[in-house]
Amino acid sequence: MAESVARTPAAEPAVEGVPARYWHRLDDGRIQCDVCPRECKLNPGQRGLCFVRAANADGNLVLTTYGRSSGFCIDPIEKKPLNHFLPGTSVLSFGTAGCNLSCKFCQNWDMSKSRDMDKLADQASPQLIALAAKAGGCRSVAFTYNDPTIFLEYAVDVADACHEAGIKAVAVTAGYINADARREFYSKMDAANVDLKAFTEDFYKRICTGHLDAVLDTLKYVHHETSCWLEVTTLLIPGHNDGEAEITALSEWFMENLGPDVPLHFSAFHPDYRMTDVVRTPHSTLTTARAIAKRAGLRQVFVGNVHDEEGSSTYCGGCGAKLIGRDWYKLGTWNLTADGCCTNCGEKLPGVFDGAPGTWGPKRVPVNMRRFAAQVAERRAASARAQPGGTPRS
Repeated sequence: MAESVARTPAAEPAVEGVPARYWHRLDDGRIQCDVCPRECKLNPGQRGLCFVRAANADGNLVLTTYGRSSGFCIDPIEKKPLNHFLPGTSVLSFGTAGCNLSCKFCQNWDMSKSRDMDKLADQASPQLIALAAKAGGCRSVAFTYNDPTIFLEYAVDVADACHEAGIKAVAVTAGYINADARREFYSKMDAANVDLKAFTEDFYKRICTGHLDAVLDTLKYVHHETSCWLEVTTLLIPGHNDGEAEITALSEWFMENLGPDVPLHFSAFHPDYRMTDVVRTPHSTLTTARAIAKRAGLRQVFVGNVHDEEGSSTYCGGCGAKLIGRDWYKLGTWNLTADGCCTNCGEKLPGVFDGAPGTWGPKRVPVNMRRFAAQVAERRAASARAQPGGTPRS
């Protein structure tokens, strides 16, 4: 069922932004945003629940966060988490503000729930982001921290600029998106980690104010109808979505609809946002979930947010040999050929592999995009001055 949510903050200044896609006018004079299943219906000056897609004074939908970010950082790709996509390499990560779900347990609530546009201090064009990724030695750029569905226009432009520079695009998302927008968005993504919040409609409605079926549709679409590499994460929250019956149902659906080789990550919850009264996920809950999923036939099941080398490592689906050893975000054992085959039995490991693994490790390096932009501008000015007829240095 679609949900109509609109916000008109007190003393909100005139809504400004770049033209957005995926909306239409209604007979009653409002407009409807069609990016996600909420389908927010807006009068001029109103914002959707995501806060960043809004109706301007002319009654057109605009994206208010295009070119603006809450910050940039170079991370290990395994942190997204993506275990079978260019292992060991670095990824330039960034997000904006807002979200189209209202998860009470949000682990990035300071950004996804932000209603303060002043938090978006970093500004960067798609081309500048691609340049920064290349300069930082990154193999990919990730849209993360908040959901890229809501800044689709910016994300796809960044992906295009990155592809022109030989950089891949990665989405970390809840997969809460309508069919038309989904086709464009995932056609631009090289990899995605989709959060499957739980496996009951009750959880989605009560905890996330969303619907499960829309996410399941996204998972099936990405896996079966795109070339985007897919991995899935479920954050196990004690007493809410960690029951063995629910994990069994999730695993059996996963096996039937996505097959045995799409990686599934079970991650540990820590108290945050509006669920500070819930205890941390016991390690034993994660190992039990992993065992249930493997009994259902899934071959690549991982545990996250805890130190567990066995549960974080990749094993061959054929002979069982350890193919990629992981200690947190540091790679150890590597028993894969350049094209991703087991060196013991030759079976192909599903994923995106390209020669030797990267050596980025667990480092996290913030990127000052304003400083980088200034350096790029100075280099270009110096190059222009060096050309015949260029302006001499004063």
